[in-house]
Amino acid sequence: MRLELRGLTKKFGSFTADDDIDLTVEPGQIHAVLGENGAGKSTLMNMLYGILKPTSGEILIDGEPVEFGGPGDAIDAGLGMVHQHFKLVGPFSVADNVQLGREHTRGAGVLSPRAARAAVLEVSEQYGLALDPGAVVEDLPVGVQQRVEIVKALSGPKTELLILDEPTAVLTPAEIRELLAIMRSLAEAGTSILFISHKLKEVQAVADTVTVIRRGRVVAELPPTASEAEMASAMVGREISLTVDKAEPEPAEPRLEIDGLTLVDDHGVKVLDGLDLTVRGGEIVGLAGVEGNGQTELARTVLGLIKPDSGRVVIDDRDATGESPARRIRAGLGYIPEDRARDGVITEFTVAENLVLNQYRDEPFSRRGMVDAAAIRRQAAESVAEFDIRTQSPDDPAASLSGGNQQKVIVAREFSRPRRVLVAAQPTRGIDVGATEFIHSRLVTERDNGTAVLLISSELDEIYALADRIAVIYNGRIVGEVGPDTPREVIGRLMVGGEADADGGDRER
Repeated sequence: MRLELRGLTKKFGSFTADDDIDLTVEPGQIHAVLGENGAGKSTLMNMLYGILKPTSGEILIDGEPVEFGGPGDAIDAGLGMVHQHFKLVGPFSVADNVQLGREHTRGAGVLSPRAARAAVLEVSEQYGLALDPGAVVEDLPVGVQQRVEIVKALSGPKTELLILDEPTAVLTPAEIRELLAIMRSLAEAGTSILFISHKLKEVQAVADTVTVIRRGRVVAELPPTASEAEMASAMVGREISLTVDKAEPEPAEPRLEIDGLTLVDDHGVKVLDGLDLTVRGGEIVGLAGVEGNGQTELARTVLGLIKPDSGRVVIDDRDATGESPARRIRAGLGYIPEDRARDGVITEFTVAENLVLNQYRDEPFSRRGMVDAAAIRRQAAESVAEFDIRTQSPDDPAASLSGGNQQKVIVAREFSRPRRVLVAAQPTRGIDVGATEFIHSRLVTERDNGTAVLLISSELDEIYALADRIAVIYNGRIVGEVGPDTPREVIGRLMVGGEADADGGDRER
C-alpha cells in the first residue's frame, strides 16, 4: 500500500493541531514520525484512521483519494492502528477484545469462543507476541496490554498499513527489541508501517525514513543515519543535552527505610520476599530490574496503596506501615506512578484539577473547607508554563492531552510541593527528549536539595544517567547493590538471577 497525505490540516476552534502536513509512505516502508509531546502526531494518525475528520487536505491510497467516516472504513481499506491510549475493555478477555467488531460466530450468529481463542493464538504465535486468550485484560500488566493492542491490529482481514502510535512507551527493553524485529519482518513482507515515536534510538534502529513534526508542522525530513543530536534538535527547535550533568552526591541520614517487606499475592506467590532497601537524603537510588519482579508492588506499598503481609516502611524515622496514602503524602512523600492512566490522572477532571489532586484540601487551594478555584487556576497557569504542558486551556479535561503531556501534569503536581522522599516510577515513560531532559535535571535538583529519591526505571540508560547507587531487584528481593560505574553485563546478570563476583564478574546462582 502507498499512502499519501496532502496538506492535511486539523483545527479545533482557533487552535491548529496539524497544519498543512505532507507525508508519503511507500509499500513495505517503515516511516517514522518524530515529534515532541503535543506536536500533533496523534491527531495526524487519528485523522488517517477515521477517528477525526480533517479540516482540509486529502488522504490518498495507491493514488486514489479516500474519505473515512470512521475506523471501520479505515480497517476495510487495509489500515490497522495500535493506539497510544489503549482501546481495550478491561473486564473482557484478551480474545473478546481482539475480536471486537469482527466477532467469530457459528450457526445463527452465535459467538464462538473457541474460534476467537484460536485466532488470537494464531496471530500471537505468528508474530512472537505470547498471549493467553482467556486472560482478563484489566488484570494484565501494562506491557502485556500493549501486546493485546498489537495483536488486535494485526488481526484485521487485510492489514496492509500498520499505524503504531508510541507503541514502545510501556514496553520493557526486551519487548521493544522483539517489537522492532516484528516491524522489520512485517515490512519485508510488504506491510507499510507508520511508526510514531520520540525515542531516537528506536527510530535509528528500524526506520527507513524520518519525518519530524514540531507544533503541528513538518520541519524536517531526515535519514535514519542522522545523529540523535540532530533529530532531537529538529524535534525541539533547540540544542538538547543527551547527558545528565550532576555533582557528586552528599548523602545524609536515611529518609526511606524498607525493612523485610513481604507481600503474598492471591495465588500464594511472594511478590515481595523480605525486601530491604534504604534511601538517604541527598541521593538517588536507582532500582533496576526486568519488569514484573516486584517493582510495581514495591512502589504501591511504599505509598500505602497495598498493605504488606510483613515488614515495615519507615519514612523520616517514623513507622508509616499502617498509615494511609494521604497521611504519607502530607508527611512529605512524593509519588510518580508508572501507570499514569490508572493511578496518575483523572481524565474527566480538568488539567487544573489534576494538578492539585493531592493538595486541594490544603491552603492556598482550600480556605475554611471551601475550594479556592482562583488559587487552583493560578497554580495551573504557573505549572503549565514551567513544565511546558501543551494544552489549549487548564480548564480542558486531562483526556484532551497527549500521553506525554499527562505525564508532565503528574510530574508538575509532585514537584510543586515540599517533599522529603520521592518515589519516581518510570518518570519519563512516554515523554519526549526535551521533557526528559527537564525531568532528569529536576530529579538531580531534588537530590541536591536533600530529598531521598527512589528511581524505578526499566531503562538502564536512565538508571546509569541518574543513580548514585543501583539496587537490582529479582523475584521480589534486592539481589545486589552496586555503583553507577558497574559494567552493564554485571547488572544485566543480576537482573535475571545471576550474582556479581567480588572481582566484578558474575556467576550463576
